[in-house]
Amino acid sequence: MAIVRLNPEKLHATAGYAHVTLVDAGRLAVLAGQCPLDHCGNLVGRGDVLGQVDQIATNVTETLAAAGTSADHVIRSVIYVVSDDPDVLASVWDRLTASSIGAAFTTAGTLLGVAALGYRDQLVEVDLTAALP
Repeated sequence: MAIVRLNPEKLHATAGYAHVTLVDAGRLAVLAGQCPLDHCGNLVGRGDVLGQVDQIATNVTETLAAAGTSADHVIRSVIYVVSDDPDVLASVWDRLTASSIGAAFTTAGTLLGVAALGYRDQLVEVDLTAALP
């Protein structure tokens, strides 16, 4: 399975992600939105956006491993943050790209500021699609 990440020359430079991700047809792992919940379902990092990012990174690692893949094989990401502050959005991006799942964010993706997420006091959610090797 080949994953190719492209940045067309006539488009703007990116912050480390690819404008286009090509993947050979095959099996995919479509993850549910990963929330900052511990293994008992308790919200982690109430009021702490970066603490929530860290829990999500842990959950993503476990979820991808259970699917038989890893962050290196992610082909699409969507990051939701409860904020309209560019500095908060950038801090979430920076924490994710520096984390153990940072490779997941070198591919095509979107970072969104939103009004609310599904759990009370939830500040971040990450939605990923990965190719299975």
